[in-house]
Amino acid sequence: MKLGQVLPIALGALMRNKTRSFLTALGVIIGVASVISMAAVGEGAKARVAAVFSGMGTNVLIVLSGSTSSGGVMGGFGSMPTLTWDDLRAIRTQAPAVRAAAPQQSTRATLMAQDQNWTTSVAGITPEFFGIRDWRADKGSTFADADDQAGAKVIVLGETVAERIFGLGADPVGRTVRIRSVPFVVLGVLDRKGQSPMGSDYDDVAYIPIRTFQNQIQGGLQKFIAGIILVGATSSDNTRRAQSEIKAILRDRHHLGPVDDDDFNIRNLTEIANAQAQGTQVLTALLAAIAVVSLIVGGIGIMNIMLVSVTERTREIGVRMAVGARPSQVLAQFMAEALTLSMIGGVIGVALGSTLARLAASRLGYAYVPQVDTAILAFGFSVAVGLVFGIYPARKAAQLEPIDALRFE
Repeated sequence: MKLGQVLPIALGALMRNKTRSFLTALGVIIGVASVISMAAVGEGAKARVAAVFSGMGTNVLIVLSGSTSSGGVMGGFGSMPTLTWDDLRAIRTQAPAVRAAAPQQSTRATLMAQDQNWTTSVAGITPEFFGIRDWRADKGSTFADADDQAGAKVIVLGETVAERIFGLGADPVGRTVRIRSVPFVVLGVLDRKGQSPMGSDYDDVAYIPIRTFQNQIQGGLQKFIAGIILVGATSSDNTRRAQSEIKAILRDRHHLGPVDDDDFNIRNLTEIANAQAQGTQVLTALLAAIAVVSLIVGGIGIMNIMLVSVTERTREIGVRMAVGARPSQVLAQFMAEALTLSMIGGVIGVALGSTLARLAASRLGYAYVPQVDTAILAFGFSVAVGLVFGIYPARKAAQLEPIDALRFE
């Protein structure tokens, strides 16, 4: 008996009891749909974590100054200035794994333009900052080294600040805003970055040259940097190396002995992002494992129903074997029925899982990325489940004696 003859017989047997066949395939459908949707949700969550951390910049390290100590109470990193402008120059020139480094000094201030105002974070930076943060201007441009050297009164706005002061869709480039009665010309508006991992708005900020910041907004601390140093490594693989180089440079410059604690702190955003991604990956693997269990349960359901089918159709099997059907042909028929159930369940499960994954992506606010390899793997696993759990009922049917089968009531 050829495959073309076996399949119509198998389909006919399944169609005689449509409800039971559907309920049997339902376990496989749920299992395959669960695997695909859980994998897609996990990948989407990983992509979202990556997108959130990419908003901070590429391969970023944050160097903070030391901590004050008064009466046994520690003020926390950044409370005591220990980083100097010479430290910044040393990091730029002596650390091969460092691509760029920029100081950042911030304060809260109110920006005013015409009859509108908005209080936000105003930061003094050098032009390298935009490259480290991988942040480009959506309108206009960012400022250059010449603006910083000259202490120019220019400003670059985050999109939230531009919308609050000038209105949605307005182009503020070339217009004037005032900070503490000091006029600044808007050079550009930055691309939207969205929210940070802590929920704050990256775009609710304004940037001016750091010399202008110190001259017009908030004075500096002479040789010390009254803020942080933002560092960009040459690549993600070199981030840890850059961290080690910076630590060695600062410990040497600050004359710290082998037993002395660091009077600075270096935060590696890449490590934080990787930890978040790994946590998401573990959760995805756990959910996928649960989904695989449901697939196995679906396979057990197929075996159970096929055993019932063998019992119900014992006389039919006896008739077939009495008129010349060989045990291998009976085996092939029941295996075809089990495989057909699992394949139909796999196809429906793939379609249902893809739909659920797309709905979850739109509901949770991240881009849907089709998981073709996962869909193929889940479908293949469903076929394997049908094959494995269909063997026993099929062998039981094939091993029936024709005379005993014909006598079965």
